[in-house]
Amino acid sequence: MTYNKGAFQTLDESFKTNVKLGDNHIVKVEGKGSVAINTKKGTRIINDVMYIPNLRTNLFSVGQMMEKGYTLHFGGDSCTIYDNKDKTLKIAEVRMKEHRCFPIHLQYMGRTAMKAQEDQSWLWHRRLGHFNFQGLKILHQKKMMTDLPQIQAVEGACEACLQGKQHKKPFPSGTSWRAKAVLELIHTDVCGPMRTPSHEQNRYFILFIDDYSRMTWVYFMREKSEVFKVFKKFKNLVEKQSGRSIKVLRSDRGKEYNNSEFNKFCEEEGIEHQTTVSYNPQQNGVSERKNRTVMEMARSMLQEKHLPKAFWAEAVYTAVYLLNRCPTKAVQNMTPIEAWSGKKPSAKHLRVFGSICLYIFQQRKGISWRRRQRKGSSSATAHSQKATESTT
Repeated sequence: MTYNKGAFQTLDESFKTNVKLGDNHIVKVEGKGSVAINTKKGTRIINDVMYIPNLRTNLFSVGQMMEKGYTLHFGGDSCTIYDNKDKTLKIAEVRMKEHRCFPIHLQYMGRTAMKAQEDQSWLWHRRLGHFNFQGLKILHQKKMMTDLPQIQAVEGACEACLQGKQHKKPFPSGTSWRAKAVLELIHTDVCGPMRTPSHEQNRYFILFIDDYSRMTWVYFMREKSEVFKVFKKFKNLVEKQSGRSIKVLRSDRGKEYNNSEFNKFCEEEGIEHQTTVSYNPQQNGVSERKNRTVMEMARSMLQEKHLPKAFWAEAVYTAVYLLNRCPTKAVQNMTPIEAWSGKKPSAKHLRVFGSICLYIFQQRKGISWRRRQRKGSSSATAHSQKATESTT
């Protein structure tokens, strides 16, 4: 029970009743709703709180707390309250005062503050490519990314996620064997052709996933026949970055991978080329799952901003960039990019994909009075660049 109307997140003022207090005094209840309070372990929502304007002090019901699953331990001169989900998690400790009372000094979160936290959580959900809220909380709690604020679980559904992430049953995790170092095993898969070409006239993209770190690289192609050229480019990049050599490459049996030129190159370079059984993509489950996740994230970002389909390559690139900075079950307590490079990523530069921005237009030589800024939309942040790309 509380007399503080401003403490309520929601309040149903149509609820009316009378309550008899311990001194036999009867007071009128003018509503019932939910109150958000700050604890040492985050925000807690208390439901079915009665609004009584004539109450002199707030009253906390031990019985209702127990009914909602909380554990209260009375011992010595204090009362300890444990979380309703994690029974070992202490959220408050109250000392007994005069008249054998246990006064609790609650820090309320007003509706404006709660709304601001929800808005910030939604903002970071969008900045990180519509990544799930549980993953965002893990990212913050385990300090896997710098400059990321605390993320609160929010109610409601993201329309862009609902539109962009409908899928069939997921591929099974497959073999339990895992690489023990970077480049011991590389998974790869090609996606396409896209019905709409990108701005660079590409219709395919190819993914390379390091099994140990789950770091992912993406390249775009106009034809599947470019796979061999792209693989050599990728191999040169990652081997120079890591100082290691690719040991195993796992792909499907598509002709773009399974041909004499490709197989001869792998043999000469000492790379074991593993291929899956025909019509059994589950054997290359890591690539298939990553492919699906990238497509879902890219589709959600395009849906949210109502961008033309020709932006699919920018969305795919951004999805891969963000997934390399998001937690995955395959890597414990760090993001793929940290597992690959040893450097913790920062959230400082991240912006919502497709947001309107102003960019500097480079003038030709000579003095000009023409405006130097133009309007565009932010797309992706490249690994090798220090700025966000803009597309007009």
